[in-house]
Order: sequence, then C-alpha cells, then structure tokens
Amino acid sequence: MAAGTIRYWAAAKAAAGVAEEPYTADDLAQALAAARERHPGELVRVLQRCSFLVDGRPVGKRGHETVRLAEGGTVEVLPPFAGG
Repeated sequence: MAAGTIRYWAAAKAAAGVAEEPYTADDLAQALAAARERHPGELVRVLQRCSFLVDGRPVGKRGHETVRLAEGGTVEVLPPFAGG
C-alpha cells in the first residue's frame, strides 16, 4: 500500500474539519472510503460532488478503483466552485 496525503479544499475542508491528512491505500477508491469512515456525515455528501487531482492530474470520469496511488503522492479534493 502507498502512503501519501489527502488535501481538502473549501467545502471539503470544512466538512472534514482538517486541511489535510495521511492516506494509506492502493487506489483512490480505497483512500476515499477511509476518509468517509473517518469523517461520516457532511464529508460523505460533499465527496459525491467533488473532483479529484492525483499528483496534479485530473481524475475526471475514470473509476476511482482504477486510479493507482503512488508512495508519497497527493490527492487533492476539490468541491464544485461557483463563479463566472
């Protein structure tokens, strides 16, 4: 399993109650499942609307179980942003 950091932004940060935390997971699906267990409630709802960057690359519509995580990697959790 790889160890790295999950960084939460905006509404995800507020829902998690932390700006970042470590992960230990093989893929993005495992890392997010662990985050949901640690932060039940609002974060579970917020994550449904988030987009993700893994090591600076957008995940897009790929299945989270197909997105491998690297040792020392970073997962950025980006909620939808309003703007124009």
